[in-house]
Amino acid sequence: MEMPDLTPDMLLRAYAVGVFPMAEDRNDPELFWVDPRMRGIIPLTEFHVPRRLRRTIRSGTFAVTYDRDFEAVIEGCAESTRIRPRTWINDNIIDLYSTLHRMGHAHSVECWRDGALMGGLYGVSLGGVFFGESMFSRTTDASKVALVYLAASLKLGGYDFIDTQFITKHLSRFGAIELPRNEYKKLLSAAIDRKTVFVTDPDAEFLDLILSG
Repeated sequence: MEMPDLTPDMLLRAYAVGVFPMAEDRNDPELFWVDPRMRGIIPLTEFHVPRRLRRTIRSGTFAVTYDRDFEAVIEGCAESTRIRPRTWINDNIIDLYSTLHRMGHAHSVECWRDGALMGGLYGVSLGGVFFGESMFSRTTDASKVALVYLAASLKLGGYDFIDTQFITKHLSRFGAIELPRNEYKKLLSAAIDRKTVFVTDPDAEFLDLILSG
């Protein structure tokens, strides 16, 4: 179903009941609502870091930041690549989520190397849920490292789970599970009013704790 004149406030209300927008293509100006029959989530109590990725993080390959360049991250997620020639992020999506970011409801995690943005992710924070929207990598492991740092921030801030929308083999390695729509919405309802803080500087001790889990 297409929607006219979607506003940031309408978007937040949609997330609160488990619905999110997408476009058919990067160049398609229209949006439609998505309410998957099966929903992917990562419970933060079950978040797992694969062993090889732990070594990458401890090596300091990437400098990781939060909310330093949200617009560059969402533009990176919208880019066409050889592996992903089409994306669902159009100009309307970019404008809406950039506004949510300025309102304090959308956040990004960035991975840098030698001053260049190599990957990252963005999503929407609402209550005890972080709704992961998209991630991208310009080099091996950049988006995965961003996901680990996101999980560290969310665990420290008191969140319940990351909503991944759908589930993939890649996300399953981090503890993602799939739930029927009705079970997901029960979890969402219980978490949406939780008081949380999106922490932008988890210390080294906390990150080491999550790597050891």
